[in-house]
Amino acid sequence: RQDPAPLSRRITHPKVRFAIVGAGATGGFLGAHLARSGEEVTLIARGSHLTAMRERGVTVRSGGEEFTAHPECTDDIAAIGGAEAVFLTLKAHAIPALAPAIGANLAPNACVISAQNGIPWWYFPDRSLESVDPGGVIAGSIPYPSVVGCIVYSATQIIEPGVIEHVEGNRFTLGEPDGSRSERVQAIAAALVGAGLKAPIQERIRNEIWLKLLGNATLNPVSALTRATLQQIVTSAATHDLVRTLMEEVDSVARALGVEVGLSIEKRMEGAAGVGGHKTSMLQDLEAGRPLEIEALLGAVVELARREGVAVPSLTALYGLTKLLDEASRSR
Repeated sequence: RQDPAPLSRRITHPKVRFAIVGAGATGGFLGAHLARSGEEVTLIARGSHLTAMRERGVTVRSGGEEFTAHPECTDDIAAIGGAEAVFLTLKAHAIPALAPAIGANLAPNACVISAQNGIPWWYFPDRSLESVDPGGVIAGSIPYPSVVGCIVYSATQIIEPGVIEHVEGNRFTLGEPDGSRSERVQAIAAALVGAGLKAPIQERIRNEIWLKLLGNATLNPVSALTRATLQQIVTSAATHDLVRTLMEEVDSVARALGVEVGLSIEKRMEGAAGVGGHKTSMLQDLEAGRPLEIEALLGAVVELARREGVAVPSLTALYGLTKLLDEASRSR
């Protein structure tokens, strides 16, 4: 394992140098909280959102209140070279193109906190998934010992450049791939808690990945295909049984890999209904004309099912339909 000595100073030292690659809604929300609490943080973004953050700072609106923070903002990936902890909050399908630059600029002993939805590229230490890491380019660029897992439970959206609306949730579950409670993961968690966020350390981070994936692999694609909210999807007679079947298939793949999800499908569906009229991230991407995050959420599950010999006919059909939707929407 890579020596995390520089970051371990966080146990007694009040600062960690953070960089956030892909500082859109989630990354901007995280970075604004860290900057407000006095942490040293650099946001790496692009376009009008970057311009607005440079000029006016990052504004977060939540529950009728708002605050503005002024972290360093840039579009230069080389800026991660000054960080001890690098959060990747961009979509999973954007990582392969950036991975060589991330690896080339990563400081010695720095860690990379992977905050993507779905199955991450580092899930298996000894093999890669073609659906999330084509050709193994990410694994070949970012050293495995540098990785810390992260599961994001916050619903946010950019309502105008530089302004992020926080809908619900502020939990960022952290975990070492090997399950240890390392000094570096404790340091990162302490910084997030100090910033007013929840940051539990999960010793079985892969199990929690599948817990969130029960919803992401099923509700996200269905929402994109139907344009419906989570509450509508789960409560509608037209889709309720389909969602249950899809979740059962996801659970069967997890079990084939030795993972116990730890929550009944009924409870997971009740939780989705409780979110109300929120649009999933995939539906938001569709409406904004952005590429859909299909492979990490759904393609990886189908790929793993094939490897493990698990039949997932409904997921396979959903995967094909969602890929066609993505292709058709971007060809207009």
